[in-house]
Amino acid sequence: MRVVCGICPHACSLEEGQTGLCRARVNYRGEIICENYGKLTGIALDPIEKKPLRRFFPGSLILSVGSYGCNLRCPFCQNSNIAQCGGEKLDILEVSPETLVNKALELKPAGNIGLAYTYNEPLVGYEFVRDCATLAAEQGLKNVVVTNGTICEKPLRELLPLIDAMNIDLKAFSERFYRLIGGDLATVKQTIELASKACHVEVTTLIVPGENDDEAEMEALAAWLASLRPDIALHVTRFFPRWQMAERQPTPLDTVHRLARVARRHLQQVYEGNC
Repeated sequence: MRVVCGICPHACSLEEGQTGLCRARVNYRGEIICENYGKLTGIALDPIEKKPLRRFFPGSLILSVGSYGCNLRCPFCQNSNIAQCGGEKLDILEVSPETLVNKALELKPAGNIGLAYTYNEPLVGYEFVRDCATLAAEQGLKNVVVTNGTICEKPLRELLPLIDAMNIDLKAFSERFYRLIGGDLATVKQTIELASKACHVEVTTLIVPGENDDEAEMEALAAWLASLRPDIALHVTRFFPRWQMAERQPTPLDTVHRLARVARRHLQQVYEGNC
């Protein structure tokens, strides 16, 4: 029986056993499940600033976990080894939500404040994030999601009450760019808008030379963010050659600083990243 996945706007219509575009969600006996549930490809106690979150419990640490899969196809993907593949070729640690939350609690004396769902696109493993976040919140731990923002409104609204902070990628401020990476700008704007009303939000824009480094585009992006909240932190981040753009040059430092100055015309908190 064909079933439609309702997590993201791709709305993959899957036959029995078929995996979606994200490589993490599958039709199993007539139900869409996240095949990557509890399958971790990375786990580390990271500084919160690495998410990046600069205005959320600065100086603290957070237990960060990731799996595999993503619902975008950015040719400049910085984590293509886990985001742009399924789980069959990866070293995986399988854990339950209970085990993960207990590990987070054990690390509180070391400065851990909670769990961060990151590295790949965490929301393609929506059910695992939801289940872990529920248990973590019950234990007084913080929940952080680092996401590309490509998620439907209904599951997002159901998850937000459990989330304390999000860093959301706003890849660019043009539909042309989002078509290039297989997404849509309107969905990401909706995610940022809803999240900014529910939890702490910071936004990251990776500046890819020749793709999204136009001053007028940054002006429009920053003005739109400021219309939501002028105190939203924006991370204007330097690109380094990766995956299908391995032959490109890194973003010139002057470009990052120039676009950050443009953003500061509208936003109170703008940070240059990877510089």
